[in-house]
Amino acid sequence: MVELSIDVATRERVGEGGGLVVLGCLEGETPDFGGLPPDLAATAARLAARSGWTGKEDQRVETEVVHGSLALALFGLGGAREFSTRAAVEFVTEAVDTARRGGWTSLVVAFPSHAAVRGAEVGERLLRQAALCGYRYARYLSEVPNGGLQRAEILPPRGDEEAYRSALGLARAIAAGVVTTRDLANSPPNEATPAWMEDRCRELAASRGLEIEVVQGEDLDRRGMGGLAAVGRGAASPPRLVRLRKAGRGRKVALVGKGVTFDTGGISIKPAADMDEMKYDKGGACAVLGAVQVAVDLDLAVDLSAYLPLAENALDSGSYRPGDILRLANGKTVEINNTDAEGRLILGDALAWAVADGAESLVEVSTLTGGCAIALGPHAAGLFTPDDELAAELLAVGEASGDRLWRLPLWPEYLEEMRGTHADLKNTAGRLGSAATAAAFLSQFVGDLHSWAHLDIAGVVSDKGDKGARGATGFGVSLLASWLRRCAATSLSAT
Repeated sequence: MVELSIDVATRERVGEGGGLVVLGCLEGETPDFGGLPPDLAATAARLAARSGWTGKEDQRVETEVVHGSLALALFGLGGAREFSTRAAVEFVTEAVDTARRGGWTSLVVAFPSHAAVRGAEVGERLLRQAALCGYRYARYLSEVPNGGLQRAEILPPRGDEEAYRSALGLARAIAAGVVTTRDLANSPPNEATPAWMEDRCRELAASRGLEIEVVQGEDLDRRGMGGLAAVGRGAASPPRLVRLRKAGRGRKVALVGKGVTFDTGGISIKPAADMDEMKYDKGGACAVLGAVQVAVDLDLAVDLSAYLPLAENALDSGSYRPGDILRLANGKTVEINNTDAEGRLILGDALAWAVADGAESLVEVSTLTGGCAIALGPHAAGLFTPDDELAAELLAVGEASGDRLWRLPLWPEYLEEMRGTHADLKNTAGRLGSAATAAAFLSQFVGDLHSWAHLDIAGVVSDKGDKGARGATGFGVSLLASWLRRCAATSLSAT
């Protein structure tokens, strides 16, 4: 398993030893000092009694070392009515940042009694956040900054100690999957070619006992995978489609992830501004790999297959052109009117393979459209599915895991806009409703399968801000892992 830079744990009381203790306090309420040793509890009470301290959001008060080698900080969390799980996640992040700035190697984060921080699901999310706060993609740094903080412990609200303890292994496994995904997505395009991504798939397969099959070269043509073959034709590293399989009992589930290792836009070339971020166009494939890692590490009772179409959309004399007509793996023909709408072409071939393999449920993840990013910003991914039951499952696990989704329509009108003139389909229908027309295009490659979903993660795949892990977010790993756990639980209850 990936080694996390911050070790996480739970504890019921703050004992001896060094470190920083950060106590969360709700506005207008007496802080809960039950988990603190008497000397530290007395200091906390004095701090909370200071004039001006109310526990308002963003209020902070810190002490020097007061108990052995322990120091204390009180963080105001605002009113109980407004306090939420998302606010609790932010509190963990700020506590870790405070410990880092202070040079502490050990941190304890103590929570007040509140519904927003109760239960194993929330415990997993908070522990996972603590572990991931130490992430940094540093492979190409000549001097790696000393992270300092080595251990972060969560002191749960009273009565939830066992729930948090039970969530610890899951939190570590999902955090490791997120790290795998971030590392892959952050890898630069001169390194992370389709061949390099295949090597990473082979490493995962070898380390986790997965079956692997790779379709490339003439085999793409023999299997009719004209979308993937065309998109990758202009690149030095040829395209390929990787299938990973974890055979097992239970529901037959497929994950599909778009793996465009770099997207120039092809002949319909992109503007120069922000083109460096096109290394994140492989974010769907990276998220699927991270989720597969988690599923195997947790030994989930699902029959799981993952399909990763890998290509670089580059320019040379062999690149596919606007006006070309391609035939994809299920026989559908597509006329090309924009070579920058390449993701749906490679996904069409991958989806057709997954359906031909007999998938009972399928979730596909891709950085598919700028239109979805414009619609939802960096706060949620778009969810498209014809299946209300699957939609409810994904929306629920998305909210609980922190990988939030918003459902968007798959109306017949969007598919009508994608009808071709000289072929069955065209690959774009303009800017208006582009996220929905792209989803409608994908619907033509799942056959009669009703239980399928498309997640457009274009707006959430990376973080441009200064908070958290700048670069790849690892969005989708926790959501997919949580959904697979639900699938596994359903399978076990049915036997």
